[in-house]
Amino acid sequence: MTDHATMKTIAKVTIYSSNLCGFCFRAKRLLDSKGIAYEEINVDQRNDLRQHMMQITGRRTVPQILINGDAIGGCDELYLLDRQQKLDPLLAAS
Repeated sequence: MTDHATMKTIAKVTIYSSNLCGFCFRAKRLLDSKGIAYEEINVDQRNDLRQHMMQITGRRTVPQILINGDAIGGCDELYLLDRQQKLDPLLAAS
C-alpha cells in the first residue's frame, strides 16, 4: 500500500486484490494518482478472505472495490466512473 501520510482520507475505500493482478495494479494506480487512501485486502492464499469478498460483492474476481461500503465493481468500473466524472464525487462523500 502507499504512504498514507500524504493521502486523502475522505471516503473509506477498500480494494480486494492479489499480487499478480494487472487490473489490481491499475486500479490502485488510479486511486494513488488521486491521492486517495485505501485499505488493501490481499486474497492470495486466503480462501476465507475471498469468500468474504464474494459475500459482500457477489463476485469472485479481483480487484473488487468498495467505496463507503458500496461495491462498485472492479478496475473497468472504477475507470468508467472516472471517465464519467462520477468517481471524484463518490470519493469526496463520507
